[in-house]
Amino acid sequence: MTEQTITLHPGNVALADWRRVYLGAPIALDDTCRPAVEAAARTIDAIIAKGKPVYGINTGFGKLASVRIEAGDLATLQRNIVLSHAAGVGEPLPVPVVRLVMALKLASLAQGASGVRWETIHHLVACLGKGLVPVVPGQGSVGASGDLAPLAHMTAALMGVGEFFVEGARVPADKALADAGLTPLVLGPKEGLALLNGTQVSTALALAGLFEAERVFQAALVTGALATDAAKGSDGPFDERIQRLRRHRGQAETAASLRALMAGSAIRASHLANDDRVQDPYCLRCQPQVMGACLDLLRKAADFLATEANGVSDNPLVFPEAGEVISGGNFHAEPVAFAADMIAMALCEIGSLAERRIAMLVDPALSGLPAFLTPKPGLNSGFMIPQVTAAALVSENKQRAYPASVDSIPTSANQEDHVSMATHGARRLIPMAQNAAAVIGIELLAAAQGCDFHAPMRSSEPLEKARALLRARVPHLADDRHFAPDIAVATDLVRSGALAAAVGAALPAVTEHEP
Repeated sequence: MTEQTITLHPGNVALADWRRVYLGAPIALDDTCRPAVEAAARTIDAIIAKGKPVYGINTGFGKLASVRIEAGDLATLQRNIVLSHAAGVGEPLPVPVVRLVMALKLASLAQGASGVRWETIHHLVACLGKGLVPVVPGQGSVGASGDLAPLAHMTAALMGVGEFFVEGARVPADKALADAGLTPLVLGPKEGLALLNGTQVSTALALAGLFEAERVFQAALVTGALATDAAKGSDGPFDERIQRLRRHRGQAETAASLRALMAGSAIRASHLANDDRVQDPYCLRCQPQVMGACLDLLRKAADFLATEANGVSDNPLVFPEAGEVISGGNFHAEPVAFAADMIAMALCEIGSLAERRIAMLVDPALSGLPAFLTPKPGLNSGFMIPQVTAAALVSENKQRAYPASVDSIPTSANQEDHVSMATHGARRLIPMAQNAAAVIGIELLAAAQGCDFHAPMRSSEPLEKARALLRARVPHLADDRHFAPDIAVATDLVRSGALAAAVGAALPAVTEHEP
């Protein structure tokens, strides 16, 4: 967790700051947005005073938009929409994700296009400041009209209905608010709809997947280079001239990184001459092409999500300068769905390529190393089953990688007849990243074990730093032992970013990073 407070400037928040929020940074709001927020709220008041029916303010919702609601029932209307829409099921979303949801919703509302009051925005800021994180069931959104069910659960907690996570414990919402010295939110006209409409849940889940995928990607470059050395593979395919002819930025950066990681390796130098192999398997030779394409894809997803995170996606939208409220479709999360599908495909391929390198290392016919990377094959099984585990995880990710965006199912009596499926498309990403991280962790163990057989020759300085990080917690496998703890340690080095940081070399980044 970082302690630096992130000040949200509505409409202009960098992905690096969203990453910090996801990792637990405290949040503040740039209050220069207050005049715009208050102007939009006055517009809502003026519309109510005129008595003209306007969707979301004094009408029913969805298929019931033609039903006029009288002024005396407007507060009840907003409360009812929140409680009726809080119909999610399943396990709660992770606390870091829900904090990110709250921050995204805050930055959207504060742009002055939603018609909420300043005190409503202040209540959201206060809950974040007090560490109150709503319990939000993870299932129930189709990604249009926005993430209605999960955002309704978030909003209900602000109103004192449902539960908050408080320091890891689930606490009734009314009690948590009282303990924090806060009163439950009482919604004004349009505020319920503004809070539960929008793409913030699917966007937060996709951003979380993106941030996790970046760490997996960088760690896979390290383990890929280490596996290449373990197999006495060639760094020739990483030559800059090859990449220059292909012209893809990600491929060129990936190859440059692999060259830097392997530079100065005594293992590589040992077989520059008198090696009768002509070409390496694709899992070694085509790393720049495959991993580079994954990098480019993740960056494209990052572009989609950076734009979405800074946008306003509820409905209808308020334009105070014209005194108008206009219904549209910004709640449709198709851009997020496409971004989530991109991230899923990249995670699938990163793990798939790594698993092939593990399989290559345990096969003596391909690697030239002892069978299953054990000094006593037969008596010991060595890395036989860790490779099976990696294969199982890769297969699971393949099944999960089917594009969510190509599916749709009509809802709300066919009023909402095309939906994005962005939310569950994004919700799969964290588990997929966990699977891929475990595959990379297994490759780290296998590649380090393979290099051990080349002693006293050493790999490059960056890769030896990676091996030292692992060996400080996991010794060489001389004889079979309980393997799961070793995999857990290696996987943690991947997911925490420690492995990528250990090599002391700049690795290609998916998103912009702070200095």
